[in-house]
Amino acid sequence: MKRFWDGAAVESSGDEFRVLLDSRPARLLGGTVLAVPRRALAEAIAAEWNAAGGGKGGDMDWTDVPLTRLAGTAQECIAPDPEPVALEIARYGETDLLCYRADGPEALARRQSEQWDPWLNWAASRYGAKLRVTTGLMHVSQDPPAVAALAQAVAAQTPAALAALAVAVPALGSLVLGLAMAEFRLDGEAAFVLASVDERFQAERWGCDDAAEQRRRRTADEVVVAGRFLRLVR
Repeated sequence: MKRFWDGAAVESSGDEFRVLLDSRPARLLGGTVLAVPRRALAEAIAAEWNAAGGGKGGDMDWTDVPLTRLAGTAQECIAPDPEPVALEIARYGETDLLCYRADGPEALARRQSEQWDPWLNWAASRYGAKLRVTTGLMHVSQDPPAVAALAQAVAAQTPAALAALAVAVPALGSLVLGLAMAEFRLDGEAAFVLASVDERFQAERWGCDDAAEQRRRRTADEVVVAGRFLRLVR
């Protein structure tokens, strides 16, 4: 769409903050006025609207305002009924990436163990969720109490955090890494590096083609934005 505003600013409204486009409240795709709980987030959203399209009359789309999209998802889609989204995110605890290890080469298996074991240990300590590890592609069934503990941790998240986790967890393939982001133990970039151990190992050995690198970068960008959003709504 064409940019129709000159500038974006922030105003407080009770306990919330709104983004103004030329003194008019920004609205989400569903028509609701955008309202966020933290000034820092509102200011970051205003900044992306100020940059979108490069100036009045320029072309922009919703990919130019990723923080707005996450805020809108939280406000319009998740806040009215968080449970379905929380349940969908929690299912990743049953097949967490960190639990599936290579059976070779030895260097890759060792790297996975060195980089992933500390986070499985963290999940066991933090949530009482001790997850089982397997090698190869054979599915490993997790103990129901461990899965339930992770699900409880997800259910305790705010709608805003759930919006970010709904992006980050599928992209990472790991609920454990997503929860570490939500607890500010990892930022988005560090979480993506951990989730891409296999890909980076293969690229070191065989190189990486341009298409694969572009896909990897797009996914990394999504996770980084989700991590930034989590910190802004903290």
